[in-house]
Amino acid sequence: MSRESILAALRQSEPPDPGLPEIEGRWQHFDDRATRFAAALEGAGGRCIRVPARPRIAAELQGLEAFRQARRRASVVDGLGDPNVSLGDLDDPRRLADVGFALLPGSLAVAESGAVWVDASDYLHRAVLFLPEHLGLVVRVPDLVDTLHQAYERIRFEGVGFGCFLAGPSKTADIEQALVIGAHGARSVTVFLVGRS
Repeated sequence: MSRESILAALRQSEPPDPGLPEIEGRWQHFDDRATRFAAALEGAGGRCIRVPARPRIAAELQGLEAFRQARRRASVVDGLGDPNVSLGDLDDPRRLADVGFALLPGSLAVAESGAVWVDASDYLHRAVLFLPEHLGLVVRVPDLVDTLHQAYERIRFEGVGFGCFLAGPSKTADIEQALVIGAHGARSVTVFLVGRS
């Protein structure tokens, strides 16, 4: 049998194209998104602290050892985080390497995965997402969605932008299957979930 006859036989026996599946609809729905988000985040190694209102975050920060021990702190959340590092004054993002704690706003959070979308389009140095030793994120309860599909529907970039999903601390087990926390980013992630369900 020749190569051409084998290829021709294969082409003739090819099954029909079934087409792409429909992806419209809601696959998952959580009656209590906040509880599901907290469980998913903690499953990824992060911590969720629920606060009824934004001013309560200041007291909760004082309860975090990572925050109290941080000599250098950065914050992009107005009035919170007791920053002594101004991101706008840094000329080199590598100077963020010794920041012990950074507090940033999250645009939305995903209940199914515990991921928080951080839009860093306006940050002078987006390395603030990855270089600080510990990271705090502030997300409002109304900004919780059930799934990543719903999150992608809400994310918008007008022009050039940058953002990422963060779900817990940085971790890898690529080398010798040994889990390493903080290899590529923060060693801990705490999400302050603001508001009532």
